[in-house]
This record gives sequence, structure tokens and C-alpha cells, in this order.
Amino acid sequence: MRLVRGRLAAVSVRASFVAGMWVGATLGLVIGSILGALLAWSAGTLLGWQRDLAFTLGVARGLLPLGDQVAALRWLSSNWFLVIPAAAAGSAVITGVIGGLIGALLAAVYNRSPRHATVVVEIPDAVDEPTAGAAADATTRRRRAGTPRGRGAGRGGSPRAPPSEDQ
Repeated sequence: MRLVRGRLAAVSVRASFVAGMWVGATLGLVIGSILGALLAWSAGTLLGWQRDLAFTLGVARGLLPLGDQVAALRWLSSNWFLVIPAAAAGSAVITGVIGGLIGALLAAVYNRSPRHATVVVEIPDAVDEPTAGAAADATTRRRRAGTPRGRGAGRGGSPRAPPSEDQ
């Protein structure tokens, strides 16, 4: 193996967007799950607080704070198994898009900056790995004109079949 020093000329904006989106979506799933659980728990706690307050004060629930939201709070509390994944998915989408935009922005700023990072790349020696030399020869070899290549190039649709004599 040989070590070669060079400069990283550019970073793919598309790859940075996708990487940022994955990171943002993952963080959004965790944060959204926690927020959904807190939302469902606090809805149940508020319902209990309103019930105790209405009993203690002898006031109708409609007159208490959040009294007109009893049906929504009851739904949030009883359907917690839907609230938590919905909150997680919603926050994952939002944070995924934000993370992707941040990743793409950072890649674009890096590509426009005059200073680039120094990288060290390992290049295999052809003697150490015989398959590496064969692969390098296969990719740098020129193609002959008139040789059929690709799908269905040979007889019978086989891409590897040699051309017949009568062609």
C-alpha cells in the first residue's frame, strides 16, 4: 500500500443533503417520541387536575381552565399509542428536512471556500493484489470499434456471447 496526500476538492451537495436528512430524521424520531409521550402524559394529568379542581371547588368543568378542551385531552390521553408515533413521525420529517438543508448548505460553503482539507489516500500496489491490477487494466483498456457491447449484443440476447462468423 502506498499513501498519497492530496486535497479534497469538493463535497457532493446531494450526498451531504441525504446524510443530513438521515441524521435529522433519526434525531427527530427520538425527540418526537419523547414529546409525544410528554403530550399524552400531560393530557392525562390535566384531566385529573380538572376533575379534582371541579370536585374541590364545585364548579362546572366548562368554567375551569381548558374546560372546553376536555374531549381533545381525553382523546390524547386514551389514544397515546397513536399520539406518540404521530408526533415522532411529524418531528422526524421536519428535522429531516432541516438537517438535509444544513448538510447541503455546509457542503456548498465548503465547495466555495478557497481552503480545502488535506486527505491521505491509500493506493494498493499492483504486486500485492493481483486482482487490483486486473481491474485497473480492465477499466483503462480501450474498446475496439465494431465490437458489440451491452444487453443483447450477442446472438440470442446474451451480452457475453461472441459474435458469430456469419455476421
